[in-house]
Amino acid sequence: MITFKIQVFSVIFSLLFLATVVRLIIKGKLRVEYSILWLFWTMILIVFSFWRKGLDKIAEILDVHYAPALFFLGAIFVILIFLIHLSVVNSKQHDQIKTLSQDIALLKNKLKDE
Repeated sequence: MITFKIQVFSVIFSLLFLATVVRLIIKGKLRVEYSILWLFWTMILIVFSFWRKGLDKIAEILDVHYAPALFFLGAIFVILIFLIHLSVVNSKQHDQIKTLSQDIALLKNKLKDE
């Protein structure tokens, strides 16, 4: 039965993904603010892996005719929000690096004058 094989594959993939996220959290390679997001979406994957008709029911409620399109629309939306967040963080860090570089240059100049 193909749907059962796909369900087993998605459950295994989701659990492996969860294990990877937890491993990154334990090693300290994933910050808390991001780990909550990744754990939340991993749980969503696990729920839909076990609840096969869940996406169909949600698509029916939202009057979407092709349920996988709803999944991809949601995924694209989440990715865009995450990219905006990363752009904001990147801009903030760029400004901080610029300020730190200027402070270091001023300190070096002050030490050179003494």
